[in-house]
Amino acid sequence: MGWTGTALADLDAADRGRLDALPVLDIPRGTRLFGPGDHAQGFAVILDGRVDVHLTGPSGREILLYAVEPGQSCVQTTLGLLGDAPYTAEAHAATDCRVIHIPAARFHDLLDRSRPFRRYVFAAFAARMADMTGLLERVAFTRVDARLATALLGLAQDGMVQITQADLAIRIGTAREVVSRQLDALARKGLVETDRGRIRLTDPDGLARLAAPL
Repeated sequence: MGWTGTALADLDAADRGRLDALPVLDIPRGTRLFGPGDHAQGFAVILDGRVDVHLTGPSGREILLYAVEPGQSCVQTTLGLLGDAPYTAEAHAATDCRVIHIPAARFHDLLDRSRPFRRYVFAAFAARMADMTGLLERVAFTRVDARLATALLGLAQDGMVQITQADLAIRIGTAREVVSRQLDALARKGLVETDRGRIRLTDPDGLARLAAPL
């Protein structure tokens, strides 16, 4: 069974066969997939891996808008295909990825005549827009220390997080200097220990209390 067997099970059999026949692209970690001013050439379906989409402000500060994982869609790509608008963000493969690329002409053809395909595209688009609304709410209304605690808990593996302060700043929507100060504060409270890109969670329960909404 091809990749459409689950995601597009209601699609016409002939259309499903044509999509399943598209080649799987192996994309190495770190590959730049698009950037500001580029135009979408097709609709990407991620089978394995993760793509991070960042927005860079005039000051050069970056924020992670969202990550695209299997079963999810890229808002920037969907908007570009639907409205012929250029990308405003930049995307890189955060891991090695396996991707199906649906050419723009085939995407528009299916969108015009296939209700199951439209439902698939817009359901994924709606879910991703809800994620982005949640990001805006967190950045606007959640304290930086709470966002940092949430990120650390989500990234931890066996109580350890391996990430640079710059990448943490991008992930939670703040500056690297702010992350540095916040990590120092967490360390003084006995919640974490830091050492050259490694953060050990010494009190996960305390971090969870900090991350919990007031």
